[in-house]
Amino acid sequence: MAFAEVGTTASDFSLLNQRGEQVSLKDYRGKKNIVLYFYPKAMTPGCTVQACGIRDSKAEFEAVDTVVMAVSPDSVDRLVKFEDKQELNFTLLSDEDHKITEQYGAWDMKKFMGREYMGVLRSTFIIGKDGTIKYVMGKVKTKTHHEDVLNWIKENL
Repeated sequence: MAFAEVGTTASDFSLLNQRGEQVSLKDYRGKKNIVLYFYPKAMTPGCTVQACGIRDSKAEFEAVDTVVMAVSPDSVDRLVKFEDKQELNFTLLSDEDHKITEQYGAWDMKKFMGREYMGVLRSTFIIGKDGTIKYVMGKVKTKTHHEDVLNWIKENL
């Protein structure tokens, strides 16, 4: 499966956040840039490092008029535990049936220790205020994700 393409309109969606509230992408159109990132599982080491980097950079994201939304196949209950444990300060979205993850091309075959399975490809989509995808990061480094995204936004949006 291929990732959603740069220059196309980002697929709209409505998902439940960690508090069980409905969040819709269209509500941000014309108002904010969006960093939409997909991650495999809350409370795992790599996902925690990635989320904490975003958490610690909240003021920098606000300074470039950008909100961050993180999507995983985790339940709302697991997301609220993740938020509480790591004191996260951004939106976590539950995509248990991975429908939205599939729409963005972030659900595909993975290999780990000789085993193949379907799962989330750690990836990021930067969506402009106009609702179009401006940049796709297909390879994400968990430790520098927040810096990589902020640098791209500062240089290009």
